[in-house]
Amino acid sequence: MERTAADLSDLSLDQLVELERRADERAAADEGGNDGDGPAGGHGSDDGIVLPWWQRPFNIAVLVVTGALLAGMVGWMVGDSNDVPAHNEVDVGFLQDMRMHHEQAVLMSYIYRSRPDIDPGMNTVARSIITGQNIEIGRMIQMLRTLGESEANESGTSMLWMSMVAEDDQMPGMASEAELEQLAVAEGRQADVLFADLIIEHHFGGIEMAEFAARNAEYDEVVMMAESMAHAQESEIREMLDLVAAGQDEPAP
Repeated sequence: MERTAADLSDLSLDQLVELERRADERAAADEGGNDGDGPAGGHGSDDGIVLPWWQRPFNIAVLVVTGALLAGMVGWMVGDSNDVPAHNEVDVGFLQDMRMHHEQAVLMSYIYRSRPDIDPGMNTVARSIITGQNIEIGRMIQMLRTLGESEANESGTSMLWMSMVAEDDQMPGMASEAELEQLAVAEGRQADVLFADLIIEHHFGGIEMAEFAARNAEYDEVVMMAESMAHAQESEIREMLDLVAAGQDEPAP
């Protein structure tokens, strides 16, 4: 009696397993001695039924294990991508406030470079500040995103991360609006000296902030950036002092 597909659909899993086992035994016994035309080839026997691959117990077990492994890998990848580096309020406060601090240094440099008859050497320093601090602003924004923090200080109060409240919400070394207006109308030697005075004071404030962050931040990237920033601004201070001194030695026109 030949079994139909409908008959197979009514069999239990144990019956299907037994049929597969018996088919495998017959295939092993007839291996090499039958061309497939006789009863042993499976065409004339009720027991020579080959199960669909999805009904074979071994294949089912492989699919279950593979699915579990894939699910575990996906879960690990999602969890790893959402991992936020360990950090503290100094990391966040430094990045947010120093970003604003840098933005004013870039602004002052643009203002100075727009003035007539400025010193070529001081102009080069101003161009370097614009390039270097804009790059650092981009890095600070990216680090804040990595840490899952706001890109700007939205508290309305600066310097809380240094356990101090900035007077009139001004960070160390920041120029006042009146000083920026004065720089915007200065010319020649007056512009050189005023720009140097403002930037040197600005850099001293930035160094104070960077050194505190280097000692107290938790995120390694912030610590390394703060250390590098302090050294760079110290170098620029020395360079501007040398330029101002050199300008004093020049004969008056």
